[in-house]
Amino acid sequence: MRINRVAAAGLAAGIFLTATACGSDDSDSSSGGGSGNSDVTIGIVELNLSNPFFGTLQKATEAAATAKGWKTMKAEAKVPGDSATQVTAIENMIANKVKAIVLDPANPTALNPVVKKARDQGILVITVNATLTPIEGADATFATDNTEAGKLIGQWAKASAPANPRIAMLDFDLSDGPAGGRHNGFLEGYGIKDGDPSIAGTALTKGTIETGQSAMENLLSAHPDINVVYTINEPVARGANTALKNKGLADKATVVSVDGACSGVQDVKDGIIGATAMQFPSKMGQLAVEAIDKYLADGTKPTAGLNDSGTTLITDKPVDGLESQTSEWGLQNCWGEK
Repeated sequence: MRINRVAAAGLAAGIFLTATACGSDDSDSSSGGGSGNSDVTIGIVELNLSNPFFGTLQKATEAAATAKGWKTMKAEAKVPGDSATQVTAIENMIANKVKAIVLDPANPTALNPVVKKARDQGILVITVNATLTPIEGADATFATDNTEAGKLIGQWAKASAPANPRIAMLDFDLSDGPAGGRHNGFLEGYGIKDGDPSIAGTALTKGTIETGQSAMENLLSAHPDINVVYTINEPVARGANTALKNKGLADKATVVSVDGACSGVQDVKDGIIGATAMQFPSKMGQLAVEAIDKYLADGTKPTAGLNDSGTTLITDKPVDGLESQTSEWGLQNCWGEK
């Protein structure tokens, strides 16, 4: 979430590509295969690790691989949308004969050629968190069903909102798979479509507190009657709340979001966010490693397409007919710093 999607700055600008091993400094990964084989190396290509979602996902993937005695090659991306550096990282991993790659793609289509090159050489490629387009470009994907996550908060908002809703949609680039899924899912859950008269206004953010606040301020200037706020992630929700509070409207608007970071769940507990849909980034990485382990052991590939890593609605104001957990449960199961 995830939405602050960030890729690397280019090899010349200092791509962070490292190899680590369990009990060995040997970087040769040209032989071996199967569970527990210390000659196995896998690649992990993530987005900006300063984002706690991506950091949590990478750490979980690496820990699961290390527990099996595998080495890892890691690449951290640093610049939004810079799929070129992810391509460079995967090329390096192919050259180092990794057995599999766990990839969080910065762009749904730009990585298709290099992923195909890896797969053509027998390297299993699993995407996590986001998908390629088409999704079959990778061997499998372990990720949140973002449409379902959006649908959950849309259903909750519909049941909780005033009779005459005036909705603000604070989005991220909708060509981004998770962003588009959450947007469409919210509308489906609420029972409306783009262009519905209940939507007061829409704005694109960069998935940050600052852009959430500025986008909300701009929308409130034109539509001070906004009383429902959809946000692409919890930092945007925090920024939107600040804008609402500054206008004396925080108690008059229902804010919903997606992610399940500990800070976001705390915002649910504090009444800043009415409901959020929790993702499980650690589970994504663990499931990817288990799938790789099975492939190396007997050649069985994971199920192609989206393998849902789960979504849980978190709210302290439950509604009938919609399963949810409280913020207390959320704080016990969240990711990131508490």
